[in-house]
Amino acid sequence: MPDKKRVKHIKLTSHPGMPGGEIQRPIKWGAPSAKERGPVIATITHPEHRNSIGTHSGSYTVYRALAVAAGALNADHIPDLTNTAPAEPMGPFPSWSDPDRIVSIDPWGAEVSTAFADDLKNGFDIRPSIAVTKAHINMPELQQAIKMGRLKPDGKILTENGDCVVTKAAIEPVWWLPGIARRFKVEESKLRRILFEYTDGMYPELVTRSDLEVFLPPIGSTTVYFFGDLKSIADPSKELACRVHDECNGSDVFGSDICTCRPYLTHGIEVAIETAQRGGAGLIVYYRKEGRALGEVTKFLVYNARKRQQGGDTAEKYFERTECVAGVQDMRFQQLMPDVLHWLGVTKIDHFVSMSNMKHDAVVQSGIKIINRVQIPDELIPQDAQVEMDAKKAAGYFTATGVPDKKELKKAKGRGLNE
Repeated sequence: MPDKKRVKHIKLTSHPGMPGGEIQRPIKWGAPSAKERGPVIATITHPEHRNSIGTHSGSYTVYRALAVAAGALNADHIPDLTNTAPAEPMGPFPSWSDPDRIVSIDPWGAEVSTAFADDLKNGFDIRPSIAVTKAHINMPELQQAIKMGRLKPDGKILTENGDCVVTKAAIEPVWWLPGIARRFKVEESKLRRILFEYTDGMYPELVTRSDLEVFLPPIGSTTVYFFGDLKSIADPSKELACRVHDECNGSDVFGSDICTCRPYLTHGIEVAIETAQRGGAGLIVYYRKEGRALGEVTKFLVYNARKRQQGGDTAEKYFERTECVAGVQDMRFQQLMPDVLHWLGVTKIDHFVSMSNMKHDAVVQSGIKIINRVQIPDELIPQDAQVEMDAKKAAGYFTATGVPDKKELKKAKGRGLNE
């Protein structure tokens, strides 16, 4: 049942000096310790304690609101964090207190119950933005790799039936706005105003509360899969393989053969397993950026436009049709992507399983060394995805086999519509 004791009228607290407008527990981003940095508090159980804009759970916060409205969830519920601590310890690493390294996640987000124990005892409702657990994964491609002899079960990382033992982390975005603005080379006031306007005024504090520097945006989260010993990830003397993958539901989940997304993802997992078995570690970082962060509706509209254009689908016009519909070719903007790697203490990647020039440049420019770039094997590229692959190579993607010329791009036709 809904809580009948809750105040029925709305109190706006979007200006300093109003009730709840004073920051009781300020955040000092980049401070050398969790205690000095302070917790991120974005819950509504005690509005006067809030020191951040937005709420936890990203886009799922709307479902939480529906649950409260329907009477299925008590609006004042505070989670019991007993036994929820990370299944494996993470850090801290020097990057956690470097404001130039991490600006889009809270490095202390998994350590709430320990790092901010005193604040919890004092009645602050602080919630984790990162959770770390253990799991097993099993994909048909892994079983096929075992059958073909490319992967060999060791009983520890990979079992005979294809089960792979992993640690995984779920990470919610937590943006430190001054750092986000610097990363994109834009004035913070301009960034705040545009965020306010293009979310239809959803967060007025963006423009009225310059004293609140942390924003939890209503966007998708990130999942990280760890293969091997987690301590090896931050050890530069150990071998590390990494695949940074942007969500592609149609291919990743449903196995659509019109792009290279699932084949490249599973190839990255295979490389991660092999590296872990050699005593190193493997990482798969999975970002929720469906359709190059343009969204699935826009992606499907582009599919239709490409199939119906005069001359059919060609690699030469691959990106052009996307820009005609969306106004831009890509909105993933990889500048924020390396933050997760810095949270893990990564300083070197031996095998970067990606052909993307944007991902490579973002990682290297953030201070992480890449030794070897791993191209997807030709035999793993679905026939209908050749248009996509030719277009990406021509656009600057890494290739060891040469870039197709304009004549070849014009000839490259097919159903290869990027997922």
